[in-house]
Amino acid sequence: RHQPLNNDWLAVNQYTIIENNHNRRPDIIVFVNGLPLAVFELKNPAAPQATIKSAFNQIQTYKAEIPSLFAYNALCVLADHVKSAVVGTISADLDRFVGWKSIDGQAIAKTNDLETLLKGIFAPDRLLDIILNFIVFENDHDSRRQVTKTIKKLAAYHQYFAVNKAVERTALAAAPSGDGRAGVVWHTQGSGKSLSMVFYAGQIIQRLDNPTLVLLTDRNDLDNQLFTVFDHCSNLLRQLPRQARDRADLQKLLTVASGGVVFTTIQKFLPDQPADKYPLLSDRRNIIVIADEAHRSQYDFIDGYARHLREGLPNATFIGFTGTPIELSDKNTRAVFGEYIDVYDIARAVEDHATVPIYYEARLAKLELLKEMTPTIDADFEELTEGEETDKKEKLKSKWARLEAMIGSEKRISLIAQDVVDHFTARLSVMDGKGLFVAMSRRIAVELYDEIIKLRPDWHSDDINQGVIKVVMTGSAADPANYQKHLHNKEERDLLARRLKDPHDYLKLVIVRDMWLTGFDAPSLHTMYIDKPMQGHGLMQAIARVNRVYKDKPGGLIVDYIGIAPSLQQALSNYTKSDQAEPMIDQEQAINLMQEKYEIVHALYHDFDYSAYFSGQARAKAETAGQAMDYILSLPDGKKRYLQLVSELSQAFALAVPSEAALAIRDEIAFFQTVRSFIAKFEQTGGLGGPTMEDYDQAIKQIVSSAVSSDQVINIFDAAGLQNPNVAVLSDEFLQEVQGLERRNVAMEILKKLLNNEIKTLEKKFLVKSRAFSQMLEETIRRYQNQTIEAAQVIAELVDLAKKIRAEKERGIDLHLTEDEVAFYDALYTNDSAVMELGDETLKQIAQELVSLLRKNTTIDWTLKEQVRAKLRVYVKKLLNKYGYPPDKQDQATKTVLEQAEVLCKDWSGNSN
Repeated sequence: RHQPLNNDWLAVNQYTIIENNHNRRPDIIVFVNGLPLAVFELKNPAAPQATIKSAFNQIQTYKAEIPSLFAYNALCVLADHVKSAVVGTISADLDRFVGWKSIDGQAIAKTNDLETLLKGIFAPDRLLDIILNFIVFENDHDSRRQVTKTIKKLAAYHQYFAVNKAVERTALAAAPSGDGRAGVVWHTQGSGKSLSMVFYAGQIIQRLDNPTLVLLTDRNDLDNQLFTVFDHCSNLLRQLPRQARDRADLQKLLTVASGGVVFTTIQKFLPDQPADKYPLLSDRRNIIVIADEAHRSQYDFIDGYARHLREGLPNATFIGFTGTPIELSDKNTRAVFGEYIDVYDIARAVEDHATVPIYYEARLAKLELLKEMTPTIDADFEELTEGEETDKKEKLKSKWARLEAMIGSEKRISLIAQDVVDHFTARLSVMDGKGLFVAMSRRIAVELYDEIIKLRPDWHSDDINQGVIKVVMTGSAADPANYQKHLHNKEERDLLARRLKDPHDYLKLVIVRDMWLTGFDAPSLHTMYIDKPMQGHGLMQAIARVNRVYKDKPGGLIVDYIGIAPSLQQALSNYTKSDQAEPMIDQEQAINLMQEKYEIVHALYHDFDYSAYFSGQARAKAETAGQAMDYILSLPDGKKRYLQLVSELSQAFALAVPSEAALAIRDEIAFFQTVRSFIAKFEQTGGLGGPTMEDYDQAIKQIVSSAVSSDQVINIFDAAGLQNPNVAVLSDEFLQEVQGLERRNVAMEILKKLLNNEIKTLEKKFLVKSRAFSQMLEETIRRYQNQTIEAAQVIAELVDLAKKIRAEKERGIDLHLTEDEVAFYDALYTNDSAVMELGDETLKQIAQELVSLLRKNTTIDWTLKEQVRAKLRVYVKKLLNKYGYPPDKQDQATKTVLEQAEVLCKDWSGNSN
């Protein structure tokens, strides 16, 4: 290999082969040392029937009639013109023949031209490298036919160049002068990331003289999936991979001088007790940690996995492989692994036909709030949260339980079940394949299954080997009885996975909540129904389940029932940027910022000794943190300052790792964060044994469930009058639909423009109008309905808003008050019984006199002069006393009145009428 030109190279045109009475002459055969390693089938571009497909068929004929030609075959090349050439192996279906678009890994050709393929693959050293290191064999099991066939797989061009770059970067990082950070390979889901990791492992084992490889995943199912891929390719690794059962087994597997391919989950890098030092596993330098899906949620230098990885394997070299990009704000992942080695994003993958396009269809199930339930909701909620502070009530109203209750309302689930049955049946009538439904909760998953089999009882079977539809979710014996038939052990889930992956199996549709949304590869899966709020890399990983190439599958379809389009558009804007690498941060500047923040937080504790926290005893830790919480809360504005400062320090710390200065104070930062979490938890429960957030969740769910109704499922693109409801998510059209749809509707634009100033005026004039829970709930539902695209419903809503504004402005007519007087009437009015006893007439009289008083006593700059403000406060209080306004309510009322006056004064400052 190191002297490639010393081999005998020969490319022969029209070489005749006679076998089994068949006389065949392939167009070109490439011989190396007399071995026929590659076959070319070239078609005349001028002949209508001479296509890539016919070239592929010709190879299949050769395989059947002159099989001895393929005993040593590594590559088959098909071409119908110099601008259309693809390469594959003898076991590949036509859809797995792909172009080779680069000669050097830098410049990428726009088309699959033959010249780039020839120079990119058939340079002597390149061809030998590919044959030696970039071809593997896997077994494909057909569960229905009970047969297993061997598949020969060839690296695509993006895998080849990325792996070689990764090997070079790793060699530098693992050298004595290196920093142990090889970098991150970002290859989008479906583009062969797992095989890239295999190719990399095979190469680095040779390059670094058989180091120990530690394959790191964040879930057991991903660990098993990746292990299976490596196990099938053990010949390339020259050894069998092993899975660590636990930390002790991991340590045992690492107790070698070199060699070994060890699989482990990242959870095994947690110590027995939080904040304990993780025991040393191995201090060898010849260990390479290969992480699958490296993201911020996994790596934390304070007390998370990154710290314990470094403690367990202090001299190892780290490299990450990910199907989703590192977020620009994710400093920890970069601190562990370094910057990008290679990027192959979703746009390139679709362009190269490494994945199929994903299409989007919005089918929103509309929600309505039953009007007759509105007063009940308000009363129920007020009773539930009696005694709670206002800001806490606002948080409770936005909790997950409320949304889950709306999405999982009985009528809505029934509507979606009918729509899924109709929609999926229509899909299967034109394209055989599989579907996945993503539900927001296990309850919804189970109830949706029940509704679907009411409509299609023939889809159901209690036999795990039978049935068209299944639910796959985790659970326990403590779950409700109706969950139990859907709870399966690992072996049963594996069986269901094989059934869904097998295109010939009767299992067609599976309902999940979280299972199979990452690392699950079923090429025939072509439809995903999403009824769960999702965003970021979680959303992108989920939709990638339908992007696998499979026969004549034109694309994957995402059917949106909940309105994920804004999240999808935001994620796509990040996932299609090949220049994701952020400019390197000046480390010295980052350290200075961290130390500055540290000194500020440390100064808060100048009268408190927290050294006992680091004694190593769990009780001492808890007691010290509790005492520290009391101390911080005793400081002036201590809670607010502390929460903010520790947050800033943590962010600064993330910028400064893994510098020695940062690691030197990480234990103290862990303490600061522990106290911060104590304070947050204390605030959440009020420090008493009262209702927990979970209690509130359940109660709110009951309140909301009874008040929500659904009336129909709509295709929102159709409702908006658009021609093309299925839009490829990467197309300009899709981005226009979700970003700029409102510009298409002139009527809506005019309404928005007319109402904009009216709304601003209304907000100023009626500052103290409070929002009842029912109003907030309606706003949530409106966002739910319209977050995908607005045009379908927004005009009607804007018209309704215009009516409300008009009614609000006309309310003074009924009260016989001017607009200004109504504003002060609202400022004075509360639900307090003592105030209500004054009666409307008295409150109206106070409001009228307030307007007169304030008009006479406000000047252009009154808001800036405390002397004038103090005088106004006295005037207002005298007026309130005059009419018997409750004394204990006067301070708040005076404050509110002056705030209201401040927003109105621009209209009438200095007016003495």
